[in-house]
Amino acid sequence: MASQLTRRGALSLLLFLTPAVTPTWYAGSGYYPDESYNEVYVEEVPRAPAPDYRVPRWCYTLNIQDGEATCYSPRGGNYHSSLGTRCELSCDRGFQLIGRRSVQCLPSRRWSGTAYCRQMRCHALPLITSGTYTCTNGVLLDSRCDYSCSSGYHLEGDRSRICMEDGRWSGGEPVCVDIDPPKIRCPQSREKMAEPEKLTARVYWDPPLVKDSADGTITRVTLRGPEPGSQFPEGEHVIRYTAYDQAYNRASCKFIVKVQVRRCPVLKPPQHGYVTCTSAGNNYGATCEYHCDGGYERQGTPSRVCQSSRQWSGSPPICAPMKINVNVNSAAGLLDQFYEKQRLLIISAPDPSNRYYKMQISMLQQSTCGLDLRHVTIIELVGQPPQEVGRIREHQLSANIIEELRQFQRLTRSYFNMVLIDKQGIDRERYMEPVTPEEIFTFIDDYLLSNQELIQRREQRDVCE
Repeated sequence: MASQLTRRGALSLLLFLTPAVTPTWYAGSGYYPDESYNEVYVEEVPRAPAPDYRVPRWCYTLNIQDGEATCYSPRGGNYHSSLGTRCELSCDRGFQLIGRRSVQCLPSRRWSGTAYCRQMRCHALPLITSGTYTCTNGVLLDSRCDYSCSSGYHLEGDRSRICMEDGRWSGGEPVCVDIDPPKIRCPQSREKMAEPEKLTARVYWDPPLVKDSADGTITRVTLRGPEPGSQFPEGEHVIRYTAYDQAYNRASCKFIVKVQVRRCPVLKPPQHGYVTCTSAGNNYGATCEYHCDGGYERQGTPSRVCQSSRQWSGSPPICAPMKINVNVNSAAGLLDQFYEKQRLLIISAPDPSNRYYKMQISMLQQSTCGLDLRHVTIIELVGQPPQEVGRIREHQLSANIIEELRQFQRLTRSYFNMVLIDKQGIDRERYMEPVTPEEIFTFIDDYLLSNQELIQRREQRDVCE
């Protein structure tokens, strides 16, 4: 016969029994004999409970750290984990939800998904060149990082950046720029006196002190002006240095070199004379020499020196008419009086009525100024002994001096002849017939003048006109 089995839970088993056979019971088999009825029952197996929407805590209560779950239950607001409850998950500010945003309580008494809140972070900011930053809360949300630059640099760009909710930093990365010029200090200005007999002074100084306000690197320093140790002329001179750093910033400084020349009062030339000076003429160490015009000789100090006290040494000489001593024992004694002072033009004629002689004397008498400018003294030897006459201006020469002069200069009495002697007593030119003063002057100017005389001649070019 058949026996009906009881259904429990989700599992049903149907067993067929033989009535003549007594069932054997095996311990632990799950079956047991019922002595009242000739039936066999199945031992109950634990099973999942049947869904029941009335149970208030079907799933475990949701508790999300640093966040919250907003739940909606079919049973109403007081049911937060009953079967069928749907919960919306969210995180506190500064945290990000990882996982499902919405979960539901399932018949298995489990939620349909998992989630958790992770603290939001921004990436670590990189360091900037020549600068740094400090943050209020590291790399967490709302942390503010303030940038600053090393000494000598200026910040360009955003001074602060804030960690935002999307995990990015606000703004952009700034840069530190070297815009400060280097620091440069020049030497002190200086004054110096010119050296003796010079209008210049040699001036030295140390190089400027230069320092970069940023990384300390100076790429180059330029100088506008003479180098240290140069000769500086009289006056003020501006020396300027310019320094450049790696960022091409520059700074300049300057100082003044002043050179002074000690000067004496300007010397006045003597009457009937002139002065020639070395260097600038009246600066410290300059030497001035006094000269007299033709027919005059210097009496007194021949030269004077400008001293460091700005005063001249000695006293000024004078130019007095040249005194000629004809009372000498020989022609050499007479000529020595003119050595390095005067040129001599010696004229010889057979008699005073000689046509060439008269013509020459007439022309020379009209050119006295030009002869004096060129320091020319005329000596006349005219006639035959014993009436022969020799004279220098108004001074008469003795017969012995006349004869020695003729022999010494090889001058004949037979015809007109003339010789030009320079200041060193050397025979420079001879003439056998009269010549114009211009020819004589041209020869002297071209061949016999010293450098000082040339300068004097240029200054006195129009004196005789």
